[in-house]
Amino acid sequence: MKTIQAIKHLSIRAYLAEQGLHPTKDNPRYGLYLSPLREEHMPSFKVDYERNLWYDFGLGEGGSIIDLVMRLKRCDFAHAVRLLRNRERVPIAAPRSLSPLSTVPALRILSDTPLRHSALLDYLRRRGIVPEVACTYCREIRYTINGRKYFAIGFPNDAGGWELRSECFKGSASPKQITTIDNCTDTVIAFEGFMDFLSCLSTKHPDQLRIDVIVLNSVVNLPKALPFLARHSTIHAFFDNDNAGRKATAELIRLCPRSEVVDQSCFYSGHKDVNDYLIAHIKDHAKKLAAQKNASKTKTVQSVRNNPQLLKAKTAAVEPQRRKGVKV
Repeated sequence: MKTIQAIKHLSIRAYLAEQGLHPTKDNPRYGLYLSPLREEHMPSFKVDYERNLWYDFGLGEGGSIIDLVMRLKRCDFAHAVRLLRNRERVPIAAPRSLSPLSTVPALRILSDTPLRHSALLDYLRRRGIVPEVACTYCREIRYTINGRKYFAIGFPNDAGGWELRSECFKGSASPKQITTIDNCTDTVIAFEGFMDFLSCLSTKHPDQLRIDVIVLNSVVNLPKALPFLARHSTIHAFFDNDNAGRKATAELIRLCPRSEVVDQSCFYSGHKDVNDYLIAHIKDHAKKLAAQKNASKTKTVQSVRNNPQLLKAKTAAVEPQRRKGVKV
């Protein structure tokens, strides 16, 4: 049986290749990948081949192959170890260099200003988010990754870090932490990500938020959220409709025995999360309006066809008045 240390020496590069993931930029010392943990179009996931470590600059997180499997499979340490023990892979060679890792983060925040850029507001509208709601809780963030400048919607966390979203990027600026909104009530609504939080508020707009809120910014942050959650008598959980979301809800029930935990995922069953439900609801509403409009037009046309006098009157109303001719 492989020891934990032996498992940590299993090649991350080979593991990713088995998953069909290959670097977009490669050299003998490291490779840059499109992150397997989030959506992006510019590679910011680095694998150090010599140290056999990974680091996601968009998330501000990294570690060993065990940490990577925990994130990819959304499982705990013990389950990740079991998965890796069942794999056959040659351990990597000993590191050739012992130079210290760079401590300069690739993602650097340049500024945060009120959310105004039309591209970001249009992106929010396509996601069903009311711009006024987003502007209340989010900022417009300018940042750089490896020297290139970008902008995104920024949602602040309690430690001074940011969750970042745009049409082309989904990531975060460290430190990674939960976000809490304390209105001093005994009821709290809990979300995995801030887009679900904004979606929920958009469905209630223009009503004001009066109860407490917590956004995990990742289900792995659930342990950090427990002190805030446990002081509430009622917890409404709006977690994702997947295995990780259901597991987080079950953990919440187990770890907060004095609170009433209400699983709200039944209200968006059949959809991945609150935002997915909101987008589908808006599309369905638009289809119904279009169908009603077409039905109304059809009914009008039929009534005109069935009433010759009405047809004659409508035709006369749209025909231009004939001019009197001039005899030459």
